Amino acid sequence: MSDTDTNLPPRLTRLTFHGPLSEARAGRLVDRLTRAGDPATVIDVGCGWGELMLRVLPAAPRATGLGIDLNAEDLARGRKLAAARGLGGRVEFAEESALGTRRGPADVVLCVGAGQALSDAEPPRQTAEALKALRRMVAPDGRVLFGEGFWERTPEPAELSAMWPGASAQDHHDLAGLVDAAVEAGFRPEWIETASNDEWEEFESGYQADAEEWLAAHPSHPAAEATRERLDRHRASWLRGYRGILGFAYLTLIPVG
Repeated sequence: MSDTDTNLPPRLTRLTFHGPLSEARAGRLVDRLTRAGDPATVIDVGCGWGELMLRVLPAAPRATGLGIDLNAEDLARGRKLAAARGLGGRVEFAEESALGTRRGPADVVLCVGAGQALSDAEPPRQTAEALKALRRMVAPDGRVLFGEGFWERTPEPAELSAMWPGASAQDHHDLAGLVDAAVEAGFRPEWIETASNDEWEEFESGYQADAEEWLAAHPSHPAAEATRERLDRHRASWLRGYRGILGFAYLTLIPVG
């Protein structure tokens, strides 16, 4: 088979979670989210393929789940995973926008790296609006898991210029500011934890690995140049830009009555 007949690189098959999250931390999060009461409903906002939601459901035997996302490919992957685990009858993956959603209230609401799905405001107001939306979506005795980036320290201009296009120091709170925003939205923080360097490296490497392997094997493919540029740009953004500066927080939040 010639390079021109070869399929394009596979997408994110080396990632279990679409974020810097280890198996060990995922297990602790699931336990924490399901230990209060007996959850009956779970909503995953910006779910991707919904891996964390699919971990919550076996730990909450009477619960049903709803994953919301706009990426049809990820949703199809989630449906296949659910069916393979015998969860197909307990979970729905809906291709729809979460902006202004009327979904909920649910006993467990997940929003991991997807605050932008709930608000079209500019940062940092986007985070506050996303948290207010999550407060409306969660049941009175429920739990919200909010996963969001934060600055470990204020980035220097040269570091910002190496990150994503238009990166600004206003794009994220520091950790204290992020937790303050959750409190202001009507939550108490049950648990505050942040991704480790190992989790970040596992995620960043896994994010690129499929395409890197494909590119090494197909350097003359018509899509090779664009793939190489995309991979090199993202790697530089991480290694020269946000590595060690951008953190990721997992906040387990309790709604205030």
